[in-house]
Amino acid sequence: MKELTGKTAFVTGAASGIGLGIATTLAQAGAKVMLCDFEEAALSAAVAELKKTNVDVDSVRADVSLKTELQAAAEATTARYGNVHILVNNAGVGGGGPYGIWTDPGWNWTLGVNLMAVIWGIEIFGPLIEKHGEGGHIVSTASIAGLISGGSNSYNVSKYGVVALSEGLRIELAPRGIGVSVLCPGFVRTQILNSRRNLPERFAGAFRGQPTDPLAYAALRERVAHGIDPAYVGELVREGIENDWPYIFTDTEFEPIVEMRFARIREGFNRIRERIPKR
Repeated sequence: MKELTGKTAFVTGAASGIGLGIATTLAQAGAKVMLCDFEEAALSAAVAELKKTNVDVDSVRADVSLKTELQAAAEATTARYGNVHILVNNAGVGGGGPYGIWTDPGWNWTLGVNLMAVIWGIEIFGPLIEKHGEGGHIVSTASIAGLISGGSNSYNVSKYGVVALSEGLRIELAPRGIGVSVLCPGFVRTQILNSRRNLPERFAGAFRGQPTDPLAYAALRERVAHGIDPAYVGELVREGIENDWPYIFTDTEFEPIVEMRFARIREGFNRIRERIPKR
């Protein structure tokens, strides 16, 4: 989508962090943007601040882990702006811990927000984009952890799912005039490690125990606190939409680890290369 002026975008997790960076950049590029988030006060504050710059934005509150609320948010968006052209599935939570401290509510919450909301967002907004025939684009936020899982926690599993979904959809939706990108950020300055502030009551008991390595967790907090500016990520996403990038990365820090993963996959094929499969 080379021209964003006059197009309508729907962005989840838009009250802060990466979502707000994307919403701001798209609005500044001339798009009409509906910001969606769970935190109503933060959402209102974000929209009020954006409107000071004379951009066309509005907001709708939704718990994206509930399909009915996401559907209602879509209806509010079309009622306000008409045709929707850009879907940004960005809402995300940090999730639970590794093997040994898993809980069913923890898995349900993380997969609900990080993966099922992406699936539902595409299921709901995809036909809306197709219907008007003006083309469109879908961006879903995964993580570099969706390519190089460093543990067994639900966050990594959910992000691998977003990568797989985006890769498959890109092939399927291209003939329908809809581009698909997956955003795989590294360390970005967000509130991802404070996700529990938004834990719905129905997921009570999602967390148990403490991080297995408190020092490593403290180092992780430090990396996030001094991470990449979300506004810069927003600019990358705008460029990715305009140029139909399959993958949007924020930096090259983890490129060597991704290459190591691919090398191990090749090793797996090489081990059986000369063997003839039994039929």
